[in-house]
Amino acid sequence: MNRLNRLTAILTQLQSKRHISAEEIANRFEISLRTVYRDIRALEEAGVPITGEAGKGYTLVEGYRLPPVMFDEKEAFSLILAEKIIEKFSDREISQHFQSALIKIKSVLKDQQKSAIDQLDEQVIYYKRELASPSKNEKAIQRIMSALATNKVLQFDYISFIKEENTSRSVEPIGMYFSLGNWYLIAFCKLRKDYRTFRVDRIQKINITEEHFTTNHPSLKSYLKKMEEGNQLKKVIIQMDPSHVKYIDNHKYNQGFVLQEKIDNKVQLTFMVDSIEFFVRWIISIGDIVTVISPKALSERMSALLNTMTNKLQESNSQLKA
Repeated sequence: MNRLNRLTAILTQLQSKRHISAEEIANRFEISLRTVYRDIRALEEAGVPITGEAGKGYTLVEGYRLPPVMFDEKEAFSLILAEKIIEKFSDREISQHFQSALIKIKSVLKDQQKSAIDQLDEQVIYYKRELASPSKNEKAIQRIMSALATNKVLQFDYISFIKEENTSRSVEPIGMYFSLGNWYLIAFCKLRKDYRTFRVDRIQKINITEEHFTTNHPSLKSYLKKMEEGNQLKKVIIQMDPSHVKYIDNHKYNQGFVLQEKIDNKVQLTFMVDSIEFFVRWIISIGDIVTVISPKALSERMSALLNTMTNKLQESNSQLKA
């Protein structure tokens, strides 16, 4: 990328967020910080009103905007793929907002690009196997995002997974992430007086309160990293014949898969999981081709479940014979 194109791209990037750090710019364009500083200075000399704030980064003076940007062919086509994915992974309200934004983006495309996108739209289909039932409260994700953006306390009813208990929670949200087919909210729970993880599809009657919080909570990334370092994730190691790996290739990434290696004539797979119970109920479906290496708790739970299944099958067979 030549310097002129890079300067234009940096200016566009500055419009995308309230603050952009020099590190973000350097990482995106794979340039040094010194080059970033030179580019910012060049934009300032060209009359672009950029201000810098220590610890936050660069920002454009409020009200300054470029004319509508133009997209190249690859960028325009990527919009179609993004549209398909958003439609599958998001609730109805977020999908509608994305559609509205996409219409505005398409309005600045060239006629040739518009025609190509219209044609491509009919030729691209994104199938997503549902790993979890959709949230009954379709506004939950949107309200969580609004609370995150405004530092407001959320109030909701929560149904716990194991005990199926319904409790009223007042929380200070710090982040949300998608994993294993579900959205999860990380927040400081005032009821438990500690940080908790909430599965969004188990949140009911969610509302944004007028209460602001000013507590300096950890960032979502640092909190998730701390969870891993605190051994809240459990390491699971299994082995199988190479010919059997194909049976889990499409599913292992949804179960915390992190490593696959060849050990003698076997394939060894390592997973990092937050629940042995969830993992064993997945792996038991292919228990005849799997050898559990660790932990011992996994093999013990697997054995217990198999015994229960055997007893139930024997009962069923007895009833059928009768």
